[in-house]
Amino acid sequence: MKKLTTYFVLFILTLSATAQSVDIKEIVRKADQKLRGNSSIGEFTMTIQRPAWERTISMKNWTLGSDYSLILITAPAKEKGQVFLKRENEMWNWVPSIDRMIKIPPSMMMQSWMGSDFTNDDLVKESSLVKDYEHQLIGEENLEGYACYKIELIPHEEAAVVWGKIYMWVSQEELLWLKAEFYDEDNFLVNTEILSDIRQMDDRIIPTHLEMIPAEKEGHKTIMTFDQIDFDVDLKASFFSIQNMKRIRN
Repeated sequence: MKKLTTYFVLFILTLSATAQSVDIKEIVRKADQKLRGNSSIGEFTMTIQRPAWERTISMKNWTLGSDYSLILITAPAKEKGQVFLKRENEMWNWVPSIDRMIKIPPSMMMQSWMGSDFTNDDLVKESSLVKDYEHQLIGEENLEGYACYKIELIPHEEAAVVWGKIYMWVSQEELLWLKAEFYDEDNFLVNTEILSDIRQMDDRIIPTHLEMIPAEKEGHKTIMTFDQIDFDVDLKASFFSIQNMKRIRN
């Protein structure tokens, strides 16, 4: 028992020394920035898997920083032409088949996006992993051959976020975001996000295969594949307008 206690104390001391030598908040910022870029234009495929069926949705996405995002659905035909816009603290949905513009209120950010296991917040990242959370290094683990920091994110009291807690795994050398667990306010696991298939995309190496797996829905999973993405492209805030939602084409 004494030996186990000694090992535990040594582990805590080592972890504390590591935490002091690295800037955990900066690690989270860089991992998030690597996936997001200052701006980007990308093409993605989302596959929703259920025990009795499966469906695939294709889309194109434009982003500018963390405040602006526009998603155009390009397939299947039933949803083609739908547009989702995140502009600062607002989110909108243009549905051309019924000629209707819908404003999505904050109360719906936890709702399923396009019938998938992603929430509205997941897709437009209304909350900021850097600004809205307190970060703490709680361990180091090996994940798929990568030595990773395990980081706990607890929201600030005043932050308007949907999660009660997030665990995030980031590779120590490459700063690749490889896994995340999302918990509700009662500390129950809701979703697990697993990122894999590390490949070159434009000027950087990033995970290109993302799986969102709900904790209490057996056989449910949503897969997002990055087909193509260009980072740090020339985009202006004016591109992300309600007027442009109706004009945007593939």
